[in-house]
Amino acid sequence: MVAFGLPEEKKFQRFLSLDSADFIFPADRSDAYTIIEISIFEGRSAAAKKTLISRLFANIEKQCGIRPQDVEITLFETPMNHWGIRGVPADELALNYQVKV
Repeated sequence: MVAFGLPEEKKFQRFLSLDSADFIFPADRSDAYTIIEISIFEGRSAAAKKTLISRLFANIEKQCGIRPQDVEITLFETPMNHWGIRGVPADELALNYQVKV
């Protein structure tokens, strides 16, 4: 929310849990190994994306006790016209926040 200047109500998460036998990860990671994939509209600056990533690492370690070594974060950026939201392409949608930050 802070890194991208999003309103409080813009929280959407989906969690996928795998059995340990179905989740193969590098030997230098612990059982807490976590992959975070974030889908976003294009337009955020490199600085905003770096702020998001660094805050995620810090908050996950502080709040969950998961070391940064055990976390991988990927941002997937796509043009707004590749998203359909509330019945229209996102580039035709009136947003209550800025994408170019």
